[in-house]
Amino acid sequence: MLEPNLFQVFTDRLNSLGLDYMTTGSVAAMIYGEPRMTFNIDLVLRLKMSNLDAFERAFLLEEFYTPSIQMLRLETRRLVRGHFNLIHHASGFKADIYLEGRDPLHLWAMEKRELFEFMGSKIWVAPPEYVIIRKLEFFEEGGSEKHLRDIESILETTEDLSFEEMENRLTKKAVNVLRDLRENLC
Repeated sequence: MLEPNLFQVFTDRLNSLGLDYMTTGSVAAMIYGEPRMTFNIDLVLRLKMSNLDAFERAFLLEEFYTPSIQMLRLETRRLVRGHFNLIHHASGFKADIYLEGRDPLHLWAMEKRELFEFMGSKIWVAPPEYVIIRKLEFFEEGGSEKHLRDIESILETTEDLSFEEMENRLTKKAVNVLRDLRENLC
């Protein structure tokens, strides 16, 4: 199970800045499913040029590996696939930051995200459908079974999932994997 300070070093700062973000990846899978070990948090962040100075002040180099302001500007300008990492020096815990940009799936999920109280901290979490979609995409790319285990856990514990929404956003191959996972649970 995650210790709260491992992700709070990132989410508490984003919350204090008032930046829109959502947690996804393994942390979101644990919130919707069952715990497993992880040493990073995946965040989708709505970052604008006007927020960069405050963002840089919130993640000081003394505490974090943080990309240069020039790199942050470059990534923030990307319409899709903007990305960078933050690493907390004291713990080694890493945040993979994916910028919202104009990615249709990010935009959809940001509107559907939910605020959770998790281990004493407030944390914005992507909808479970988004988490499943991304995990299926990562499974297609790399074949790691951990993504399928995370999806199975979410399917077992989360009610009222919109399978129609997921199937509309997935490749035919990923839809078939999702259907197989659902059938195996029955």
